[in-house]
Amino acid sequence: MSAVDFYAHVATRCDVLGAGIGVGPDGWEAAAGADFLDVPDQGLLRRDHGLVEAGFAPDERGRMSCFGFGVKIHRLLHDQSPNTVPSPLLRTYGVFAPRVPYAELRDAVLALGHALEVDDASGDIHRYRVPGSVARVHVIADPDPYGSGDPDPDGHQMGDVWSIDVWPAR
Repeated sequence: MSAVDFYAHVATRCDVLGAGIGVGPDGWEAAAGADFLDVPDQGLLRRDHGLVEAGFAPDERGRMSCFGFGVKIHRLLHDQSPNTVPSPLLRTYGVFAPRVPYAELRDAVLALGHALEVDDASGDIHRYRVPGSVARVHVIADPDPYGSGDPDPDGHQMGDVWSIDVWPAR
């Protein structure tokens, strides 16, 4: 399996090694590992695993439960430290490249028997979705996002996947 397989899994199944919406912080730690930063804020909790970031809020029973998460692929261009990709993901999927072309992700999603549809094609970032999934795939659409006349100095390129976010509508 590859990192692109992981991204396709997230886009179609909306989980990270079994952890997803409704799973508590302990379940996320079991899936994504114990190397994370917790950021509490006004009764909410943001758990940052580097590549993966999850948000938690109290559920109807008062227990913290994931209400959404994101796979922040753009972080891989800036942070090549060993902890950016959680160890369980490295063990399962192998090396994670700093850039992922949308065409590769699209092909992997198609291979799983799903499709990607345009959700919003306005602005610098275009958004795609898998029908029946709450995941959104964000793709860089502007070849000159900073308006400088030069390509992105950070190495992002038009057609790269920026992130995959799983945030159900409330």
